Amino acid sequence: MRNLILNTDSYKVSHFLQYPAGTQYVSSYIESRGGAHPTTLFFGLQAFLKEYLCHPISATDIDEAEAVCQAHGVPFNREGWEYILQTHDGYLPLEIQAVPEGSIIATGNVLVQVMNTDPACAWLTSYVETGLLRAVWYPTSVATVSRSCRDIIQRYLEQTSDTTDNLAFKLHDFGARGASSEESAALGGAAHLVNFMGTDTLSGILAARRYYSADMAGFSIPAAEHSTITSWGRDGELAAYTNMLDQFSGDGRILAVVSDSWDLWNAIDNLWGDELKSRIETSGGTLVVRPDSGEPVEVVPEAIERLMARFGYRTNSKGYRVLPDCIRLIQGDGINAQSIAAILAAMKERELSADNITFGMGGALMQKVHRDTHEFAMKASAICVDEQWRDVYKDPVTAPGKRSKRGRLALVDDDQGYRTVREDELDGRSNALVTVFRNGRVTREWSLEEIRQRAAGH
Repeated sequence: MRNLILNTDSYKVSHFLQYPAGTQYVSSYIESRGGAHPTTLFFGLQAFLKEYLCHPISATDIDEAEAVCQAHGVPFNREGWEYILQTHDGYLPLEIQAVPEGSIIATGNVLVQVMNTDPACAWLTSYVETGLLRAVWYPTSVATVSRSCRDIIQRYLEQTSDTTDNLAFKLHDFGARGASSEESAALGGAAHLVNFMGTDTLSGILAARRYYSADMAGFSIPAAEHSTITSWGRDGELAAYTNMLDQFSGDGRILAVVSDSWDLWNAIDNLWGDELKSRIETSGGTLVVRPDSGEPVEVVPEAIERLMARFGYRTNSKGYRVLPDCIRLIQGDGINAQSIAAILAAMKERELSADNITFGMGGALMQKVHRDTHEFAMKASAICVDEQWRDVYKDPVTAPGKRSKRGRLALVDDDQGYRTVREDELDGRSNALVTVFRNGRVTREWSLEEIRQRAAGH
């Protein structure tokens, strides 16, 4: 699975025979053509560059790829790959430009531009489309979904809370088990960490360390699951909760306990709110109660109000009720951007501050995205044949939305925002596309902290 030559689509393998005679350079670009959000938060390319393109192909890779392609029924460009091995020591002769990671760019604009640097390898630009496009659309889509949730939560905090200081911990990543692979969990988990600092996806932490120089990008707390609570038996529910407090409560400590294994309302009213109330109030830490079933828009406000009936509340400067610091709630079931907005709207209507709740998000964060969520595509836009550049584009009469861009491209940022222009029309304006990779080396990289600051600055 690590043979870079085979990290492509089958039909790409025959394309080296399909370009016009005399083709020297092909330039292609990646964009989001539209989709679920008007902007995208660009993230993830650096991980792909470091993990894949900074490693050379080998003679063994070429032999394996040839055997696979011959058996598969497609022609194989052995001469071309041996040329790369011998002339470039196995590193791909490509130059890749991209917007700085963390940039929030309106859809319909160029995000990445790639071109071969050796005229003998014009076929290579399009060959890497499969891996390169996948490396961009997935983490960018997750980062964008996560960002949209952050915007919703921030808006309600600003309306119903005295502070937004805890915003970075208001959406916790529960997505690792629902991701399609460990690598997806790593890339999606890291993408979420551009916007938030709460995660249970260790793979995302590791990706942030490996590719983005983040020693520790996110944090978690001790938390119960149904198996650890139900293992005590229904008659042992109080003992299970007591054990959680024995093990994990204390001054400045936070723990989360799933509380709906049998009867959430009994757990809140009688177990947490009566039997264990004094322990919670005097622990010096915070218990986070987790419902995990029912209709969230109905369950969450009722659960908060029942907790308030037992533990009390204060009214903040904006007139919204806030639980004491010793008790909070996390909702992790059925969470997506729409349900977050609906829950917070229901809470606001009942004069409950967004301070009272944290959200956990799983499949909707990392798995319910696809390439068409933001209509990602990579298209050739310019070709150089016999020293002459010419535009390359598609303009299908049956799908005007798939009309592609023409020429070598650039991205400008002016009073109209980010806009894609032709490179030959820059007229002295700065190009927001930065060369990030050339001939096997990453030429510009960003730390996760820099990316977070860039994203937060928009």
